[in-house]
Amino acid sequence: MKNKTLAAWLAFIGGPLGLHRFYLHGLGDLLGWLLPIPTALGLYGIQRVQQFGQDDHYSWMLIPLLGFTIAGCALRAILYGLMTPERWNSRFNPAAAQEAPAGQTRWLTIGAIVLSLLLGTTVLMASIAFSFQRYFEYQIEEARKISQ
Repeated sequence: MKNKTLAAWLAFIGGPLGLHRFYLHGLGDLLGWLLPIPTALGLYGIQRVQQFGQDDHYSWMLIPLLGFTIAGCALRAILYGLMTPERWNSRFNPAAAQEAPAGQTRWLTIGAIVLSLLLGTTVLMASIAFSFQRYFEYQIEEARKISQ
């Protein structure tokens, strides 16, 4: 039986690696295998900033991929946690009773929801702010080059 609390925590902690998808849908899940790609690209963007500095144009396009992936997985953890036991069990435990314990919301589930909301919102807003800041700084640099 698939446990809702475990799925929410896997989405929150290991979501960018697809762990929640593998837990719920098995190792054959295509989206689970695709999730590490934007995560790796975002980490590569962070590495480029460390190597080439903040003026590297590729890094400001790659880093938000990591942030958006983390924010999306945090949202998925919230959605799992808020799913009713009946809907959870009918979707992920079809052979179990509608009120099976695996679909119940417990305090650990609520903890995953709260932390996902906190971290997901923070990462999403930071990614958006970083993207826009770098974009507008780049536009100002280009305008200065043209005017000179």
